[in-house]
This record gives sequence, structure tokens and C-alpha cells, in this order.
Amino acid sequence: MKQPLWQRTPLQFPIKKCQGVALITVMLIVALAAVLATQMTARLQLQMQRTANIEFNQQAYWYAMGAEAFAKRVLITTFEDEKDVTHLEQMWAQGETSYPVDFGQITGEIFDMQACFNLNALRFDKSKVPAGTKNPVAQDAFIELIISLGVEGVSQFEAEYMADALIDWLDKDSAIASAGGAEDNDYSAKEFPYLPANNYLASVTELRLIEHFTVPVINKLKDYVCVLPNTNLHEINVNTLNSEQPELLQALLDIPLEDAKQALSGREGEGFKTVNDFFSLTEIAQHKISAERKKQFVVDSQYFKLKSSTSFNNSYFSLSTLMKVEDNNSISVVSRTIGRE
Repeated sequence: MKQPLWQRTPLQFPIKKCQGVALITVMLIVALAAVLATQMTARLQLQMQRTANIEFNQQAYWYAMGAEAFAKRVLITTFEDEKDVTHLEQMWAQGETSYPVDFGQITGEIFDMQACFNLNALRFDKSKVPAGTKNPVAQDAFIELIISLGVEGVSQFEAEYMADALIDWLDKDSAIASAGGAEDNDYSAKEFPYLPANNYLASVTELRLIEHFTVPVINKLKDYVCVLPNTNLHEINVNTLNSEQPELLQALLDIPLEDAKQALSGREGEGFKTVNDFFSLTEIAQHKISAERKKQFVVDSQYFKLKSSTSFNNSYFSLSTLMKVEDNNSISVVSRTIGRE
């Protein structure tokens, strides 16, 4: 009679069965080691790729900073020769330029930020507005600009409400400026509540948060307006206004669109030496332009934006730099925005 298995000692088991168990154990250990080794190799490769991507992106960033330094030098050189006039024949206004570099490319273009309507110009001290005056000149111009864009369903009424809401968003207090204004109560009552900034805009995209503004209006406006951070400067350079956007000049002067087109199309490459030269044009002189409206214009600019995009291997970097030309002809950086606008 055979002895039951549970009564046997290890030495009483068949040798072949013990060898089979040992072989299976070894195979499991080898398989586990292979899996671990594969995982470690994959993670190492992933980590190496991440490190390379960071290095490539960092190099693309430094290429963008190099473009910024070059743009500063271009502006300084330009205004060493012509510090009182800014026009489109100068070195900075040569359009988009690309430079090949090691394993990549740098592309950049400089824009005059005083060739557009600064939305922050609607932030003003209400106590300084003359008695009996409903709207300052900048607000009137903004309303006219919205109307001139011809957005379906937007009339004088809607345009005034948008301007009122923007003024309340910008001003320091929480009091509603006029019928179309909106303050804390209006925004906090929304499904996803928030509060108005009561401060300067930082980007044109903030219009999406402001009462009465619609996507069609914002899409039309973005080609004509801009934002100069922390300043309500409202000085438009007549030498750098886009000749293909006469609607802005029409709104600023409250003149017929055809006259605005002729004034811009007849402008010489080097522009006007003085603002009076601009207002001497037949198309402009025939209209009675008030002194307040004339104060909106200059022939020199302080603010410029560099839009640069760089590549290094398979990494890409976009940077927008807002720069200001100081009185001593030095260049200061006002803001930097990473990514495409």
C-alpha cells in the first residue's frame, strides 16, 4: 500500500516532478525579469525623449529672445535717425522676415501698436468729463467703429450698450455708468458668476467676458483694436494706419468712408511730417473736425509689438513682445505673451 502524499517527506517525492517545478519557477523569474527590463528600457527612452524635448524647446525659446533683442536694435537704430516721425518706410516696417539658424528658423514681424484703437482708452476719470458731455471722444469713436463694421443686428443702440459695458468693466467704481452699463450684480447673477475687472484690459480676448459683446462683433473688431496694458493712451499714428482699414479713420473723425479711403490711399510712403499736414488734405480739410478729435492723432509712435515664431528640430515656440520706446531712445519690454494670439 502506497504512503499518502501528505505523509511523505520532500525526499520521498519523485525527482522528475521536483525538477519540473524548479524549471517552471526559473522560467517565471526570467519572464518577470524580461518584463521589468522592457519596462525600464521604455521608461528610460521616454525620459530621454522628454529631456530632449525640453532642451529643444528651451533652445527655441532662446531663439525667440534673440529675435526680441534684434527687434530692439532695429527700433533703436530707426529712431536714432528719425526720432520725431514714425512711418511705414522705416526699417522696422519691412513685414515678416525669416532667418535660418542651426537646425531651425526664426521668423518675426514688428507692428505699430498705435495704428489701432486702444480699448483701454475708454478708461477715463468721469469727474474730468466736461459737464453736459455724454461721451468722451474715444467713446464716440468706439461706437462709430462698431457701427461701421456692419455686423448684422448691431445698430447704434447695441453699439452704445457695448461701449457702456466696456467703460464699467474698466472704471474703478462699481456704479453703473449709464443704461447699457454692467457691474457686480450683473456678472454675479450669471450661471457661472464672476466679477468685473474694474481695471485695464490685458488682452482683446477679455471682451468675451463683457456684457453685450457677441462673437461676431469681437471677430470683426479684433482687426481694428488692440490693448496697451496699464495705459489709456489714445494717440493714433496717421502714418501707420492700415490703408485697407479706412473704417477706423472714418470712426475717429466721423467722416464719410470714401473720404477716409482717399486720405489713406493718397498718403506717401514716408507719411506726414506733422499732424497739420494730414489735416490739410482736401479730403479731411473739407470737414469741420473739432480740436478734440484732432488731438487723437500723432505722427510718431511709442508702442510696438514683435510677433516671433521659432523652430529648433521638432520644437516650436511663439512669443509676442510689447515694447515701448522711451524718451532716451532705449527700449523697455512692457509685456510678453507666450503662444499664438
